[in-house]
Amino acid sequence: MDWIEIVGYSGSFLVAISLMMTSMKKLRWINLIGASTFATYGLLLNAYPVFILNGFITLVDLFYIFQMYRKKDYFEILEILNPKAAFLTRFLDFHCDDIKTFFPDVDFKKTKKPLIFFTLRNMLPVGLFIGEIKEDNSLEIKMEYVTQGYRDFKVAEYHYKKNTTIFEKHNVKTILINSTVYAHVKFLKKVGFTKDMALGENNYSLILE
Repeated sequence: MDWIEIVGYSGSFLVAISLMMTSMKKLRWINLIGASTFATYGLLLNAYPVFILNGFITLVDLFYIFQMYRKKDYFEILEILNPKAAFLTRFLDFHCDDIKTFFPDVDFKKTKKPLIFFTLRNMLPVGLFIGEIKEDNSLEIKMEYVTQGYRDFKVAEYHYKKNTTIFEKHNVKTILINSTVYAHVKFLKKVGFTKDMALGENNYSLILE
């Protein structure tokens, strides 16, 4: 296998990997690198149809990446006061299978003092947060779910850093969670949670500023 073949295989691999991304931003960036690599491969072989097609895909990716960074998203918190609200029930039913991949043991029906809210992104309900408020002003997360296509950390960044009024309203000082799901633990660390061994194995906490 010579180096030109390696370029071709690398481009194909990256394009294939990009299609597996749940984040649109990651999909576009990886697809951009893959398509531009494959366009280079076509040019090296004088395979102009391959070069033109992948060059066009590269330009399309660049256009949409530019649009993503230029576009301003609008976020809003919508608190749900009724745990049996029809839309909440329908949302949970619709996303049930995906929710269980991150929260396999979720059960908030017996929660004594629940805090439930949707995070709206451009008026779309893309995030659902369900927690239980404790007597010591801590909040135990029962479930924090973001729909596919919107898992770019912006939802969490909004309610944990940019707009914490929902937590201030309920006098929450510390947020706690227990998780053993690798993808979710990775997310928790990304948004500022730290391992809290005082609470036991697989427990994480975030102190609100």
